[in-house]
Amino acid sequence: MTLPRDSAALAAPNLPPDAEAAPAVPASQRSPGAIVLGRFLRHGGCLIGGGLLGLIVLASLAAPLIAPHDPYAQDVSRRLIPPIWHAKGTWDHMLGTDKLGRDYVSRLLYGGQISLLIGLTAALISGAIGTFLGVCAGYFGGRVDALVSYVVTTRLALPVVLVALAMASLVGGSLKVVVLVLGFLLWDRFAVVARATTQQIRNQDFISAARASGLTDLRIVLQEILPNIANALIVVATLEMAHAILLEAALSFLGLGVQPPLPSWGLMIAEGKQYMFFQPWVITIPGVALLVLVLAINLLGDGLRDVTAPEART
Repeated sequence: MTLPRDSAALAAPNLPPDAEAAPAVPASQRSPGAIVLGRFLRHGGCLIGGGLLGLIVLASLAAPLIAPHDPYAQDVSRRLIPPIWHAKGTWDHMLGTDKLGRDYVSRLLYGGQISLLIGLTAALISGAIGTFLGVCAGYFGGRVDALVSYVVTTRLALPVVLVALAMASLVGGSLKVVVLVLGFLLWDRFAVVARATTQQIRNQDFISAARASGLTDLRIVLQEILPNIANALIVVATLEMAHAILLEAALSFLGLGVQPPLPSWGLMIAEGKQYMFFQPWVITIPGVALLVLVLAINLLGDGLRDVTAPEART
């Protein structure tokens, strides 16, 4: 049955061009980066962890501009001033002062720089060592794989904390020593992950095509293998960064890590332990800061693992 002209006009009104709905882009036509970004923005752990970590990084980098006092300036007459939520607190020292009268806000801000520097540098050093060993073992196999597996097994047999304590006590505690010790001790997870992921893709068609085209092993590793295992290594890097920060805090707490007067959070906890029953905020404030930083990094790492998983890219 044919509708009259007026009825057809009512049934299918002419819409202006800007009122028409834009067609949705199919998932198959979106780039992998757009898919991962979309999942990242919808993942609660990524948003919370990335937001907290971003705030800590910004506050630490802006410490010279926003710190209210010199973190090294001592004034014994103003020692152990409580935070502002205490009845005797003052806005001049919002989080109070330590046993030497140094402002806690300023020391927290500058201490964030040390924690982030140690975590990032140790992760880069250990990542370079572990990735090199793991990729060599996974790509070449045979005796190279057996040798690297033996080295990894030997490293796993050594307790990290005890070895770090022994090395720091022999060489002496300092920022450089802590970074190097942690960097040379935390590479095993990178090696295991790099080896496993390289073994999964070394016999893929695109690797065979690269060999057939005459590419050298070095170029195949740099151009084909590393870009395809980078996501897994980034996730490991976030976990090892948090691990390095905790180990640095433990070494500093025991007096074998960062040395005074540097404002390390672990050192601040160690300096405040004798006041924990009468001025608990002295040890609680840097402890909470350390907890938030490690939690943010772990949340971000877990979120990156979820959004970059191959089965999630749909």
